[in-house]
Amino acid sequence: MFSDKSKPRDVVDMGGQPNRIGKNTQIKGDIISEADFRIDGKLDGNVKTSGKVVIGKDGYIHGKVECVNADIEGGFNGELLVTDLLSLKSSAVIEGTVSVSKLAVEPGATFNASCIMKGKNGASNFKKANEPAKS
Repeated sequence: MFSDKSKPRDVVDMGGQPNRIGKNTQIKGDIISEADFRIDGKLDGNVKTSGKVVIGKDGYIHGKVECVNADIEGGFNGELLVTDLLSLKSSAVIEGTVSVSKLAVEPGATFNASCIMKGKNGASNFKKANEPAKS
């Protein structure tokens, strides 16, 4: 009656189920995953994923993060390598070094980091002063 079995369903596998570190959890160590990751607790270590990293309002990472996209509401200290979009919410506090393709910062966010913006191919959009123009 309520089920429509004749309709095909699209299943998109994004590397598995999203992972979550809860609010009252502290982890020391490195994490490698193909799925998205949400951190609401504390992580002292590195995260490498081909998905998205979300640091919740109470979340904090001290270490190196490599991901495709990131949304940060909490704290981060270390090296952040985002191949596409980094979105900083108003409560975010970022310290360290950041390499990103696109950056969105809400008013109120604290961004105390050296930042390198790269193009889609991973190369810097900045040309050196003595470098001839490419035609």
